[in-house]
Amino acid sequence: MKPLRECRLYTFIDTAYLHGRDPDAIARDLCDGGSDLIQIRAKGADKNGVQVLADAILPVTRAANVGLVINDHPDIAERAGADLCHLGQKDYFDAGIRSRIPFGLSTHSPGQAERAGEAKPAYIAVGPVYATGTKPGAKPVTLDYVRWAAANLMIPWFAIGGITLQNIDDVLRAGARRICVVSAILNASNVRQTCQAFAERLRCAPT
Repeated sequence: MKPLRECRLYTFIDTAYLHGRDPDAIARDLCDGGSDLIQIRAKGADKNGVQVLADAILPVTRAANVGLVINDHPDIAERAGADLCHLGQKDYFDAGIRSRIPFGLSTHSPGQAERAGEAKPAYIAVGPVYATGTKPGAKPVTLDYVRWAAANLMIPWFAIGGITLQNIDDVLRAGARRICVVSAILNASNVRQTCQAFAERLRCAPT
C-alpha cells in the first residue's frame, strides 16, 4: 500500500451494507474505483467469519496496492497479514486492546484526539461529522471538529460520518484532505463509479 499520508479515500466492506453481494466483488469495485484503504467491518460476526473475509479480500487489495484494515480484531489483522487494524476509544482505552501492527483510532472530540496521540496510532478518524446510520446513536461532531483537526493534528487523519457527494465539498473546505465513506458508496447502484466520483473530488482538493 502507499504511505498513509498519500492515502485520500478510505472505504469499507461493511457486512451490514453488503445486501447479499459478494464481498470479493465489492472489494474489486472499491479498488478499481480509486480507494486507497479498505476496512473490513463485520459487527456481530464471530472471529472465524472475520478471518474468512480477510483471507478472501486480502489478495484483491494486495493486487491493487490498496491497504487492508481490520476493524476491532488486531489478532486477526496480524494473522491475516493485513496492513492495519482499527480500534475505537473504548477498545483501546477502556478494554485495553492492543495491536502489534500499525493501528488507527476513532476520535470524537479534540480531547480524544489529543489523548489518542499518546497511543501513537498510525492515523485517527475524526467524526462522525454528520449523522449516520452506520453509528446511529453517535452525536455528530460537526465541521467544527474537522476545522480543529485541520489546524492542530500532525498525524494523518480521516474525516468520517455521513459524508456524501452532496456535502463532501463542505468537508474539504473545512480542511479535510482524507475521508472515510461507508454507506454513500456501499448503498450506491454502481459502487465503482461512485467510488471514482469521491476519488476525483479528493484529487481536485488542495493538498
